[in-house]
Order: sequence, then C-alpha cells, then structure tokens
Amino acid sequence: MKILGPGCAKCKSTYQVIERVVSENKLDVKLTKIEDIAEIMSYDIMATPAVVVDGTVKIKGHVPSESEVKQLLGI
Repeated sequence: MKILGPGCAKCKSTYQVIERVVSENKLDVKLTKIEDIAEIMSYDIMATPAVVVDGTVKIKGHVPSESEVKQLLGI
C-alpha cells in the first residue's frame, strides 16, 4: 500500500489514518510513503493525497476516514 503526496499536511494525515487502522487491526500491510514527484506523476493522478493498493489508485484528492480505509482493506 502506497501513500502518494509531496509531504503536505493532508498527505501526512492520510498516512496517519491508514497507519492507525493497520496497527489497530494488526494487519500485515506494508505501508510506503512516496514523495518523489516523478513517481507520483507515473500514477496519472492530478490531486494528492492518493492511496495505491496493489498498483491501483483507490483514493485520491482527500484524506480518507478510518471507515473508508477499513472498507478498502476489507475489514
């Protein structure tokens, strides 16, 4: 699972929300933060933060809620 964003407040919040859901549910998820603009652009997104799961952009342009993350992870 990747969090795409240049390091702005929304990107950091997105990382924290996902990290919290993963740790609270003891999930085996590798969480990576991507701040490299060239790599972010390779996902063809126009708004950050974005969340990528298994190579597919699932969330973009907003900080997801915990329930949205849980739904994304199938919890």
